Amino acid sequence: MSQIKVIGLGPGNPDLFLKPAIEAIQQADVVIGYKYYFQFIQTYLQEGTECIDTGMRQEVQRAEIAFEKAESGLCVAVISSGDANIYGMSSLILEMADKRQSQVDVEVIPGISAFQAAAAKLGAPLSHDFVILSLSDLLTPWKLIEKRMKAAAYGDFVTALYNPRSQKRYWQIYRLQELFLEERSPDTPVAIVRQVAREDEQITLTTLGEFDPEVVDMFSIVIIGNSQSYVANDKFITPRGYYSKYDEKGAPGPLIMQESFRTIAEQLINLDISNEDKWVMMHCIHTTADFEMKQLLRIKNNAVARINDYLQKGGTIITDVTMVQSGIRKKACERYGINVKCYLHDERTLALAAEKNITRTQAGIRLAVEEHPDALYVFGNAPTALIELTELMRRKQFQPAGVIGAPVGFVNVEESKHRLKTFPELPFISIEGRKGGSNLAATIVNAVLSRDEAETLKPGRDV
Repeated sequence: MSQIKVIGLGPGNPDLFLKPAIEAIQQADVVIGYKYYFQFIQTYLQEGTECIDTGMRQEVQRAEIAFEKAESGLCVAVISSGDANIYGMSSLILEMADKRQSQVDVEVIPGISAFQAAAAKLGAPLSHDFVILSLSDLLTPWKLIEKRMKAAAYGDFVTALYNPRSQKRYWQIYRLQELFLEERSPDTPVAIVRQVAREDEQITLTTLGEFDPEVVDMFSIVIIGNSQSYVANDKFITPRGYYSKYDEKGAPGPLIMQESFRTIAEQLINLDISNEDKWVMMHCIHTTADFEMKQLLRIKNNAVARINDYLQKGGTIITDVTMVQSGIRKKACERYGINVKCYLHDERTLALAAEKNITRTQAGIRLAVEEHPDALYVFGNAPTALIELTELMRRKQFQPAGVIGAPVGFVNVEESKHRLKTFPELPFISIEGRKGGSNLAATIVNAVLSRDEAETLKPGRDV
């Protein structure tokens, strides 16, 4: 029967051959392929099967021989590693059939590609959208390859690389690393799987920043994670979204926040500040949708680290109003044993306010200072409360663990924030000008509490 079957052998291990591929080899009168592959199929060849092997870069010659044999009435198997449709022989055979106007029946039989075998060894790196790229420019212009590399990096695709490096073609993968680092964190996981599913198999897990192209060769598959990929228990995981799509109440939550943070980070990519400070800024912008926070946010005296250290030891947070108190993440407070207090509705506050003819927020701060002078003080509403605290600090000569100053309004607001600058050792975070609010003050606390996520600039716990 005049027929060509284009067969994918998988990555090389006979245990990964698919049943249709084995049957096609057994039924073939002629098997044609790159000579390296014949070692994997010896046990499946029938007595009398003609084997024609050729060297590298002789794909066209193999295809021509296949048609000559098939047109003479034989059943021909053309073997490729992996899947014949992925950098294999199927496209060449089908193109040649069209150009020759051949009546030979062509059937493509799938196989397990090397990137699939490598992914299974690694865990689950390809569980979301991914791209496969070949860095070989023998048949594809380099400018087109680089264009595709940029698109893959910008699109946040997990990316699997074929033909990543050879002795003569060594600089291209350095260029890819450079382009991906423009779009992704240096901590992005990267895997190098060499000789997958074969005796000499080697697996290396590293990061995009630490990735060394010199350890890669033509027998290697390289897989680069996306912005959500991570390594846990030596397994490379790219979340599909099942755990992050819904919060405990069943509503979309973390996934939306992560996407928002990614959008904000793109606008701050050239900002020359520490990741800790950028982390707080991203929270402020996320809460307000106001990029003016870049100009208004003030973080002084290593405030993020110092306040975080205090809170992780089970510190106390004093807020000017209950709205700030309710906005601070409960899970984080439970984890660290943080006590959050607001004196606004304390009976003693009401009595003191009436007695001294002052506002309740002022009275609440006076009581708080008596009981918790070393607390973190957080202001999101009342400039009078912030003014009261700074007056007491001057008069009583004490310094709290830190101050977050974000009162909002038109009267004494700016002046209250200026007072913080007069304490040279005080760790404080403030919002310059009239802007602020209870939600913004709570957001800053939450950003400080999640300081461990600042390195990657991606929200994780308690979102």
